Amino acid sequence: MKIVFLEADNLGRDIDLSMFHRLGEVVVYGKSEPSEDAARIRDADIVIANKIPLGEALLKSAKQVKLICLTATGTNVVDFPYVNGRGITVTNVKGYSTMSVAQHTFALLFYVYEKLAYYDAYVKSGEYAASDMFCHFAQPFHELAGKIWGIVGLGEIGRKVAQIATAFGCQVVYYSTTGKNGNKLYPRLDFNTLLKTSNIISIHAPLHAATEKLFDAKAFDRMKKDAVLLNVGRGPIVDQTALAQALMSGKIAGAGIDVLEQEPPEADDPLLKIRDSKKLVVTPHMAWATCEARRRCADEVYENIVSWLKGVQRNVVTE
Repeated sequence: MKIVFLEADNLGRDIDLSMFHRLGEVVVYGKSEPSEDAARIRDADIVIANKIPLGEALLKSAKQVKLICLTATGTNVVDFPYVNGRGITVTNVKGYSTMSVAQHTFALLFYVYEKLAYYDAYVKSGEYAASDMFCHFAQPFHELAGKIWGIVGLGEIGRKVAQIATAFGCQVVYYSTTGKNGNKLYPRLDFNTLLKTSNIISIHAPLHAATEKLFDAKAFDRMKKDAVLLNVGRGPIVDQTALAQALMSGKIAGAGIDVLEQEPPEADDPLLKIRDSKKLVVTPHMAWATCEARRRCADEVYENIVSWLKGVQRNVVTE
């Protein structure tokens, strides 16, 4: 049994992968090399990948591949008609990053919501030491208690964020991007109503036809001027040009973004032009990546392989 990691660096070089050697020959490549990936997996039985497209172009010469393990929950990189036609099993990982992403959601919020970049700079500049006032609150900020928190995508991560937001005294509402998700704990709103009523909106939805560019210029026109948008879902759910314009024109108050339309972004990405961290904070797709979450991710992939070898379906996805 030959196992090939194509993008091991996505798990982090600090994560021990030695357990996979119990299962067979293991070859680890830190980064994908598009011109070399097909050759790397030509004699592989199991391919472990994250972001690279998994379809005929990559797999046509890999005649022995029987299992693809994703080190992610999202499956949009997989050409399912092709892999299903080949009889290749695909597994993903679920639930490993819930606490990590929920934690980062609030880290993004508070950085923007309480103007922490400004207040940190004020103290470190020496202005506070030179002041004759014991406190300084020139940039107004607000309590979460009593605010309406709108959640787009009430899956496992969305529910954890809802639970924490409720503990802060927020009224949680949500929008189901598929129309199938029901939850008796929180009011379900249509998208326009959620936009018009929410003080904070956090995105936890997957990327699919119904969510791509869901937050466009029209959506920002409907949001409150004091609203803060948090995207820890998928970058293309938000039209970044429209978001940049909404922030610069004051249509919304702020945003915290962990995912971008293109990762890494182009140098001329419109969001990178906004230097005011009171309005916008951007992190490099790391909400999921606490040490604990990355360790759980590797463990989940290992368990998926062990189960598959035993003929047991675990985290198998077919579409």
